[in-house]
Amino acid sequence: MTATTATRAHARLRPLGADSARWASGFWGDIHDRTRDVTIPQIWSSLSDPAISAGLTNFRIAAGLESGEHTGPPFMDGDFYKWLEAAIARLETDPDPELAARIEEIAQLIASVQRDDGYLHTPTIISSRNHALRQAQEPAIALADRFNFETYNLGHLITAGVRHYEVTGSTTLLDAARKAAGFLEDLATNKPLELARSAICPSHYMAVIDLYRATGDEQYLRLSEAFIRVRDDFEGGDDNQDRLPVREQTVVAGHAVRANYLYAGLADLIAENGDQELEAVLERLWHDVVDTKLYITGGAGALYDGASPDGSPWQDQISRVHQAYGRSYQLPNTTAHNESCANIGLILWSERMLSLTGDAKYADVIEQVAFNSLLASVSLAGSEYFYTNPLRQVRDLPYPLRRPGDTALHPTPPPPPSDERLREPYLSCFCCPPNIARTLARFHERAASVGEEGLFVHLYGGSALDITTEDGGQLALREDSDYPWSERIAFTVTGTAGRGIPLHLRIPGWSSGATLTVNGEPVAASEPGSYTRIEREWQLGDLIELTLPMPVRVLRAHRLAEEATNQVAVRRGPVVYCVESADLPDGVVLEQVALRRGARFTPADAEIAGHRVVALETDAVVLPGTAETALYDDVADADLATAPVRLVPYFAWGNRGAGEMSVWLPLVW
Repeated sequence: MTATTATRAHARLRPLGADSARWASGFWGDIHDRTRDVTIPQIWSSLSDPAISAGLTNFRIAAGLESGEHTGPPFMDGDFYKWLEAAIARLETDPDPELAARIEEIAQLIASVQRDDGYLHTPTIISSRNHALRQAQEPAIALADRFNFETYNLGHLITAGVRHYEVTGSTTLLDAARKAAGFLEDLATNKPLELARSAICPSHYMAVIDLYRATGDEQYLRLSEAFIRVRDDFEGGDDNQDRLPVREQTVVAGHAVRANYLYAGLADLIAENGDQELEAVLERLWHDVVDTKLYITGGAGALYDGASPDGSPWQDQISRVHQAYGRSYQLPNTTAHNESCANIGLILWSERMLSLTGDAKYADVIEQVAFNSLLASVSLAGSEYFYTNPLRQVRDLPYPLRRPGDTALHPTPPPPPSDERLREPYLSCFCCPPNIARTLARFHERAASVGEEGLFVHLYGGSALDITTEDGGQLALREDSDYPWSERIAFTVTGTAGRGIPLHLRIPGWSSGATLTVNGEPVAASEPGSYTRIEREWQLGDLIELTLPMPVRVLRAHRLAEEATNQVAVRRGPVVYCVESADLPDGVVLEQVALRRGARFTPADAEIAGHRVVALETDAVVLPGTAETALYDDVADADLATAPVRLVPYFAWGNRGAGEMSVWLPLVW
């Protein structure tokens, strides 16, 4: 059966590669085209231009092709590898000889920089090269500082190397990946303390399993198991999830990116070794996030640097509450951090849990993140990015918030207070844009999975699927839909052979009253949050129609989510909506907008920055003005007015210049 790997012996499902799954049309087809044509080339133009970024230049200096010092954050190598992974994915879905040649040239450059022992970190290598040439200051030492992110960089190198080999057959980067894994194995054996201390943003957990699946070499599976032993023996802290052994963790704490990457890597391991105890730990931790710490937009990691939004921008002064998961229901809106990489990390974790279990609840969360916080992190044009993803933006804040170009690792003085939190084409902390690019470039892999029970369709939005079983069975489907704007999803059978392959269609957890027909004949749809199984002998032209009613839902939050008390959020289908100041009547400001219980919402086609969306139109209540100067003030004695207001998809906010925005709005009874 065609899939991305031949392993995953303990997983119920296996993801499909580009030969079996594509976003060929519709919503996600448009996102695929935008990622291919705009996002990936735009990021390369930044990384390859020394006037903007040292991403490429650092490798050229390390290789001795140019002179100079390393510039940029210490994790920039990893960001470069993430872009490379995105470009390789583009090469797989849309072959391009010129791009293929460029990627191979880059692979050779990277391999030329790597030390014989497999270590590759351009800051250290450049320092050593310059010391040898000039006999200047002492060269940098590998693994001297955990915030140099060496293992993070090596993990992304391994992942890019595996993908390059799988797509092109070239071993240039695969050989570098093997050497990098060899370096990590030596650390695990001979320097476990250094390895555990340096395991920041542990992309290497997922990476070595990728390498095992590509090569079949069990030493990489054993290395993944060694990572856990090393971590469990290290006395760390909550920030990096190493205060407790992983099997003793009951809640998710600390840096959200690091947490999600760790748990995704552990789920990868479980798919290979079947560790049921560890799987139960991950399910408990996943529910801790989804049930008590996840924003309605799918944003993850509520807390800013420090214990408050005024945390120091200097790394050595930041408390251990750092871009972190907070306590249960601690979900601030204006100061919500929700780093784009953390939201992507939750997709990585959830899709691996989905593969393990086949439980639709994991696909529900992937969809929640994808249609909201993931797409919000990149502009509608596909060329500007958010680092943080708040749920509210207001004017005249008296304190600075992290803006897209700020980084605590190589900080500049705090910016002046500003409400202009806008996407930017290049961020000095550039980890998120290439992560967004590789996630969207490989998003076809999240459309569907295959297992012994048949084909499981997880996400809707324009897929083309074609699977073949080992005994010669085939099922090919073309999706025609306007999802997520329209409730009707149609699949046409475009290829079939052999035995009838069962088809499982996800009924989203948000839905109610789903209906299903095959060639016009009703089929009983299962409960929300599950898969409906259709088993029959398929014929060419068979038409499967799934209808997911999309009434506008007005949602309230848990009573302990303080900032949402007496407020509501609006969702239609999988899409969360917000109000932007650009859509308010003259004289009405954001804090005056409230929704009346029972308000009617009318879906309407709209255009934002030249891109079509479906907006929601309603009459809102206009509240009296709030206190502007005094900390507390009397309530104005004024009649409530009404005014027409348009709500737009959260993912589309911030594409019309600076302005205010809110997902949560007061409710008037």
